[in-house]
Parts: sequence; structure tokens; C-alpha cells
Amino acid sequence: MPPRFFVDLALAGQTELNLPPGAARHVQVLRLQPGSALTLFDGSGFEWQAEVKTMGRSEVTVHLQSQQLVQRELANAVTLAVVMPANDRMDGIVEKATELGAASVQPLMSERSVLRLNGERAEKKQAHWQGVAVAAAEQSGRSKVTRIAPVQTLAAWLASLPESTADQRRWLLSPTAAEPLSRLNSQAADQTLVLSGPEGGLSPAEEAAARARGFVAAQLGPRILRADTAPLAVLGWLALSER
Repeated sequence: MPPRFFVDLALAGQTELNLPPGAARHVQVLRLQPGSALTLFDGSGFEWQAEVKTMGRSEVTVHLQSQQLVQRELANAVTLAVVMPANDRMDGIVEKATELGAASVQPLMSERSVLRLNGERAEKKQAHWQGVAVAAAEQSGRSKVTRIAPVQTLAAWLASLPESTADQRRWLLSPTAAEPLSRLNSQAADQTLVLSGPEGGLSPAEEAAARARGFVAAQLGPRILRADTAPLAVLGWLALSER
């Protein structure tokens, strides 16, 4: 199978192009040669079969051949709104969420957050996580890349949400909720918004604020899952339930 690379350029209508620096570097690391096959995608849902035409010290020119629409996305667009866990565990959430088909990930800070990011540091982390999502999309065969939204506080994010509509489900992961996830999943919708708290969970006031914005508390079972496990468990369950 040819190696796959994401290209942050519109590929429709092009027959030949110089690969952006990131993709060109990967081609050179793999020691591909003129005539080598590769697959490119630009996040539009299409894949292009291509061939290396020329190799330079820092430039790689490719010839685009055939294109095809690839459907590997979830029928239900899922956004994971995650209060960022400590250390580097957010990397794992982004990687696995992309593999499992999340449309987007919203990093959040709450009252009990350990990890707090602002300004330039938040922007650098967002760019880093977007790179993690690109690599996971290349590996997993997705033709779209999970979007990583800018870091926000939970309060600001909840305030920015539009009114809930019939085509969007909003779930709040809570160990004290009585509503099992299997029952909530019976509601038909085109989009699902999953809010997951940090180590120690959301505060009562934060849970109340989320409910006021249309979130329904969901219970994942009798065991308490870690902050980096709970949102992925929901996403995996949703992905498998579509099969």
C-alpha cells in the first residue's frame, strides 16, 4: 500500500505540484524515488493517487493521477469537548479520537483543571495537537482530519454555544447520572456533542451550567473512568454502533 500524506492545499483540478515542507520531508525520510507511488488527501473527503516526479534537496514534485471519494467518516459527526488532563495525555486523546472518527476536539479548562494554557502557549499546543491529528489521519486511512479547536474555558465555551436543536445531541459524562448511554443513543441526530470533565470531575455548578445549555447527563457504567478514558470510550462505542 502506498504511503499516505495529508497536504494542506486544495488538490482538486491540479495535475502537478510541489509538496509542502512537511509532506516533502516525509517522502525524503522514506527514501521514495521518482516513479514511487503515494496517496495524497487534503481533508475534502477525496484521495488522490500520485507519483513522485522529481526529488530535490528540499523539494519534491508529484504528478496527480486519479482521484476518488473515500467514505470512512462517522455518519454522526461527533465533537469531544474535553477538559484537558494533566501531563501529555491530551496527545493520546487527540490521536485516538482521530483514529475513531471524531469530527472535532474542543480542549477546555474548568475549575478543577490541572493543566492551564493561555496566550502563545495555548496556540502552540493547539498547533501541536493538530499535527497529532494529521499524523493519525494519515495512519488510519481517514480522508478528513479531526479539527482541534482553540483552548477555551468551560464557562466561555458553554456561553458561546447556540441553542440546542433537534439534530444535535448533547451529552455530559457524569458518574452520578442515572441515564445510561444506551438509552440516550436511541435519539436520532446528525451531531453528537460529548462533554467530559477533568480528574475529579466537573463541579456541581459547572454540571448545572452544562445542563442549562441542553446537556443531558450520561452514565458509562459502575466503574469510574479516567479523564482520558471516558471520552474515548464513548467515541469508540458510537463508532462501533454504526457498523
